[in-house]
Amino acid sequence: MLAYSIPHTGLAEAAETLAAPSGPVILKIDGDIAATNVGEEAHFDRAMLSELAQHDFTTGTPWTEGASHYQGPLMRTLLEHVGAEGETINVAALNGYEAEIPVADFYDYEVILALKRDDQTIPIREYGPLWVLYPFDHDEALLSERMRFRAVWQVMHINVR
Repeated sequence: MLAYSIPHTGLAEAAETLAAPSGPVILKIDGDIAATNVGEEAHFDRAMLSELAQHDFTTGTPWTEGASHYQGPLMRTLLEHVGAEGETINVAALNGYEAEIPVADFYDYEVILALKRDDQTIPIREYGPLWVLYPFDHDEALLSERMRFRAVWQVMHINVR
């Protein structure tokens, strides 16, 4: 089994420069990270997440009708932004669901933290405001039950391990 860790991008030195959120916090990241803005955590509002390089794809999901166009930062970009060092993350949702995801997934697939579906913010009742989303239609391997359990919606917290 190969061990994956997030490439060191020099962000450890940027710990003091991670901007503070000016709007409502919609995501908290903690654990083995270098860049923080509230104690030992990185807090993000929607604007901060939107400022990261955005990636998009069109895919269907096991939970929605038809294919939709999704947009958000690649999960690997988000983790690199906070100087994450770890092999797994634990993602917690507003509804209490939690999933452990190997960081290797984010380098093997174009997994995004979806902020938008069809150019609209994603409402909580429709899997938002944040959704760890795999491009299901792009690779049959992503249609397994194991992979579906990693596509966490209503994301509120990420812990890097």
